[in-house]
Amino acid sequence: MKPKQRSDLQEVIEGHKMSLKRRYKHVTEGTHEAGSGTLLNKIYTELYITEGQSEEVDTQHEVRQLERTSQKNIQDTPIKCQDIFKVLSEQQRHIRVVLTNGVAGVGKTFSVQKFSLDWAEGLENQDISLVLPLSCRELNLIRDEQHSLLSLLHVFHPTLQKIRAEDLTVWKLLFIFDGLDESRFSLRFNKHQVISDVTQVSSAGVLLVNLIQGNLLPSALIWITSRPAAAYQIPPSCVDRITEVRGFTDSQKEEYFRRRFTDEDLSKRIMSHIKASRSLHIMCLIPVFCWITAIVLEDMMTRDQRGKLPKTLTDLYSHFLRVQIKRKKQKYGGKQRPEELTEADKKLLLKLGRLAFEHLEKGNIMFYSEDLERCGLDVSEVSVYSGVCTEIFKRESVIFQKSVYCFVHLSVQEFLAAVYMFHRYTRNDTVVINQFLKYSKPNPFTRLTLMFANNDPVTSLDDFLWRALRKSLESENGHLDLFVRFLHGLSLESNQRILGGLLDQMENHPETIQKVLNNLKELNSDGISPDRSINIFHCLMEMKDQSVHQEIQEFLKSGKISERELSVFHCSALAYLLQMSEEVLDELDLQQYNTSEEGRRRLIPAVRNCRKVELRSCSLSEISCDSLASALRSNPSHLRVLDLSYNQLQDSGVKLLSALVENPHYGLETLRHGWLEPVTSRSSAASLTDHW
Repeated sequence: MKPKQRSDLQEVIEGHKMSLKRRYKHVTEGTHEAGSGTLLNKIYTELYITEGQSEEVDTQHEVRQLERTSQKNIQDTPIKCQDIFKVLSEQQRHIRVVLTNGVAGVGKTFSVQKFSLDWAEGLENQDISLVLPLSCRELNLIRDEQHSLLSLLHVFHPTLQKIRAEDLTVWKLLFIFDGLDESRFSLRFNKHQVISDVTQVSSAGVLLVNLIQGNLLPSALIWITSRPAAAYQIPPSCVDRITEVRGFTDSQKEEYFRRRFTDEDLSKRIMSHIKASRSLHIMCLIPVFCWITAIVLEDMMTRDQRGKLPKTLTDLYSHFLRVQIKRKKQKYGGKQRPEELTEADKKLLLKLGRLAFEHLEKGNIMFYSEDLERCGLDVSEVSVYSGVCTEIFKRESVIFQKSVYCFVHLSVQEFLAAVYMFHRYTRNDTVVINQFLKYSKPNPFTRLTLMFANNDPVTSLDDFLWRALRKSLESENGHLDLFVRFLHGLSLESNQRILGGLLDQMENHPETIQKVLNNLKELNSDGISPDRSINIFHCLMEMKDQSVHQEIQEFLKSGKISERELSVFHCSALAYLLQMSEEVLDELDLQQYNTSEEGRRRLIPAVRNCRKVELRSCSLSEISCDSLASALRSNPSHLRVLDLSYNQLQDSGVKLLSALVENPHYGLETLRHGWLEPVTSRSSAASLTDHW
């Protein structure tokens, strides 16, 4: 029951609801232009959101996370975003702090907007007195300032100027911190200033920590959204419910395109093409990627298109860039044909590419005016290219005279970064190339860092791509994986032609391209995680070489794959296909495959989609144990029986696997190891380490 209120306070609340309705009633997909937008309720497609998540902190590239998400158990209980604070079972306690994870562009912000709009329109969660959305990208603008919680609300929600400190303590409030991964302020839960008064002044990060811990407004509800890699900043003990936005199911993808296009035939043709490409189909879990795909395929299917429709990501993003340039020309005019690039176009796009590349290496996805200026970008020019770089203007307060920028999706940033780096290679810019290729601190698990000196010059295209790939394999979190896939795709003349002069078209002799392909197939990645090695296979696919993929499929269809001699590269491809299979494999016995020890280690990621796995005498290394542990922690894990006999495991590997086997959450029922009888996770886990 709500407390009694001043009459003027009710007017303030109604004014706040009107403000939220104005802000969220109309939304934009990708671009943001004044007066543009679509009714949220018209295009909003229900997202697949589940309660809970894998206990593994997933630091792999988000495209790899999407591939795993596509295989997660569709029987998991979904939860509607409107219900995330509701107690759904007798076992659950009061839900105060909710953390919602999801990869970039999967729909976290749309969920926040839908929740806020439904509340403002009186449709849902009417027991909440005030819903208070606070975007982390906007909070960055005051990261060097000091505010109280009360003044913070006055600044970001000017309609609440008449709210007093005592009002905040008696009303049921919901604070929404959207985009924790975009924040540039630190959260220190172990060492921070304790604040319990809404008028006490501190930094935005300190205020957020105190709200989460309950020192400040202990009855207030807190909802935080974040990409997975940044969610670790919130201690699990501070969170009452974790939800995961998984994007669109297959039926939701179809609904999205039906809502977007009135032409039913066009919608069906687009869906048919997406289903025919595994890469596109997986990426369409993300609503923003559906928007990108729709823009490209609508343009190509509704005009006289003689070329083939894009099937690789490089193909698709090259067309996406051209479509956005054409739209800009049609809107702002010009003497050139819409598809032609002027020198000014090229210069500006390459400056955007430089911005994309430099901040990709730093891990930044949000930019401010000073970031653009350092790359020689004119802020007024960038706003014209709103299809490529989205400018977010907030005019509710004077602090928003400073603008925030981002690419429409992280993958667009990665693509433009690859375009920039490939252009630097064609211009023989040794300074930029050497700065990129120089190695960071050597990875103790790989010998790749010892193969070349830092100052060795790049001698050819195959050398450049090989060394870029090795650079990406060194990364612990795979943040350069998609970037390197795009680099390989851009080496093809067909993709260079699509970009219409943005890149200096190279005369790539067939033998040069063949060298690149051979390097991919023969690269010795001993010491690299088997999960990461799969990206080598993806680079091959971006170069439109289907040979290995087709060979593996033929081997599988024949039912005699165990009789074939498999290269290490074959094994990476097979591991990927087994992981992506809709059917769970009953048994995987690595000794049945005619391959090397390294080949068998490359097959380990397939464990995720198997019930019984035989890893006898596979010379498992510490990094192999890490990959195996990652598979056991995945959600869901189908693995029930695991045989690790005749492997000389190091102590670190033993401890890692032992901890997982002891936990019944992971579902492993039987473990065989060493020279002993089977050990079950239920009966003997406590003394497992002694058995090794």
